[in-house]
Amino acid sequence: MTNPRPATARNQGNIGLTRRRDFISGLCLATATGPAWAQAPAKQHRMAVIIPAGAVASISDRGPPFWRTIFEELRRLGDVEGQNLAVERYSGDGRPDGYAELTHEIVDRNPDVIVALSTPVASAARAATGTIPIVWTGVEPVRFGLVTSLARPGGNITGVTVDAGSGIWGKRLQIIKETVPSASKVVYLGMRADWEARITELLEAGR
Repeated sequence: MTNPRPATARNQGNIGLTRRRDFISGLCLATATGPAWAQAPAKQHRMAVIIPAGAVASISDRGPPFWRTIFEELRRLGDVEGQNLAVERYSGDGRPDGYAELTHEIVDRNPDVIVALSTPVASAARAATGTIPIVWTGVEPVRFGLVTSLARPGGNITGVTVDAGSGIWGKRLQIIKETVPSASKVVYLGMRADWEARITELLEAGR
């Protein structure tokens, strides 16, 4: 990647920090609320958002529902872009070979939290830092080394996945057996490509 700089300008305002504070609860901790004249100046938070490809202009409260929901929740928690929140937006331009360089540059900027969309981007961010909190969306965190296990993930990554990995399927079968002990047959439907990865856990859980 020849120029892994933010693809859009950062929000206006002073983003200097006098004291660093992790702010992820959902994505970040709520800051003090109430009339501005009755409160001490709010501390600035810095959030770096990395998408694997595409334009970063959609990363806003006027973008697709996914982003609108995130910014609405941040606002509800007290973090408002342009006031006490600075959002730095990055795109990997669809070039996985450049993710490592991009994430290292972002880590050098020392944001309070990194939001990484996709497992490859999160993997690059995880390799670049073990201390900055990473909020991630993707698949199979154990398989790709993002967490140690589902029960005890450890590390500095949290987030949401639509596919937690093959281990979760065996656990689901165990729950079915506990809920319906008399069940003797359970039909599993899935993609052919997934079957070999799932079958061991399902067979063990079915014993």
